[in-house]
Amino acid sequence: MAPSYRIPGLVLTDHEFSIPLDHDRPEGDKITVFAREVADPDGLDRPYLVYFQGGPGYEGPRPTRGPAGLVKEQLSEFRLLLLDQRGTGRSTPVGTLDGMTPEEQADYLAYFRADAIVRDAEWIRREFGVERWSISGQSFGGFCVLNYLSTAPEGLREAFFTGGLPPVGRPVDDVYRATFERVLERCRRYYQLFPEDRDRVREIHERLETEDVRLPSGDRLTSRRFRVLGHLLGAHDGPERLHYTIEQPFGSPAFLHDVEDETIAFGRNPLYAAVHEACYADGGPTRWSAQRVQPAEYADDPTLFTGEHVFPGMFEEYGAIAPLREAAELLAERDWPRLYDADRLAANEVPAAAAIYVDDMYVERSFSEETAALVRGLKPWITNEYEHNGLRADGARIFGRLRDLARGKA
Repeated sequence: MAPSYRIPGLVLTDHEFSIPLDHDRPEGDKITVFAREVADPDGLDRPYLVYFQGGPGYEGPRPTRGPAGLVKEQLSEFRLLLLDQRGTGRSTPVGTLDGMTPEEQADYLAYFRADAIVRDAEWIRREFGVERWSISGQSFGGFCVLNYLSTAPEGLREAFFTGGLPPVGRPVDDVYRATFERVLERCRRYYQLFPEDRDRVREIHERLETEDVRLPSGDRLTSRRFRVLGHLLGAHDGPERLHYTIEQPFGSPAFLHDVEDETIAFGRNPLYAAVHEACYADGGPTRWSAQRVQPAEYADDPTLFTGEHVFPGMFEEYGAIAPLREAAELLAERDWPRLYDADRLAANEVPAAAAIYVDDMYVERSFSEETAALVRGLKPWITNEYEHNGLRADGARIFGRLRDLARGKA
């Protein structure tokens, strides 16, 4: 019996599953995959809605007392199953893989894309004895949902995407060229909102080039690492958060802690850095796509920020992921298998709906529209009301809208 416990307004049940690292070798090495079931006290027998978290490399959300907003809306009809995707949270964690050769590290990390995560979910569905369940994916979680529709649609009642409808069959370079265009536009908007910050950012870069500035972790703060703060610009409150970080006195404890806190947490979530580009690879190698297609403007203008881009030099500058540097190089040259089956998606029979955000900085809108047109029966909701993190900002409304679309009620 899985342990259950109650917090005000919720019944939580913790599940752990022993699952093959390689689903094609079921008798081989095993990993633990954790999932938390969340239910209304009056809805313990409601159907399941499985939630795939964004990332890659991030665990499922942790529910708190007194359900409200999105969770309250979902629990009115479902039980939630919040996955700690393999390698994250309470699942067998991926750290720096000490004791492995770079080749062994790379081979191990290759099992942590959307295709393996979906096979984990199918393992759990069968173990639960559930005929079909509903699924929802935010950002990278939407990549998992699309893979699910491609590989195991027979296990699904309906599917929902929020800011995570990925391209099918496009070269990864197309993805990063598009995201750089979005980031450059966000930089332009940012300096329109806070024009005084451009000189401040230029001064920061000049000082970082000549001074050995150390973050609380002990890592040196480089210009490349400082530029990563641009990933904030894709969120509804991102420009303000970036401004309030930049306005701190240079080198002060507040400045250094805020910079470290607001840059991507590679140390806490090393999978993000290791397999980020691979998660976009619908076939073929990536060969450090973001670095290869980075616009020339970045060489001439230090005030330009980057977004969700991973560069090989980060594995030298971030001490927490330095042990994975050689493995990352091997993964960049790996010939990745396809993630999506265009023919199967074109014959889809699972009711589905997707929120596509017009100005999404992380998942290119035009590519999402292409995919929406490919998936038979998928109903897109194209809106400029929200940024990429719309689910966090107004989750109950967004989920309700998608549910009605998928069921033909809107």
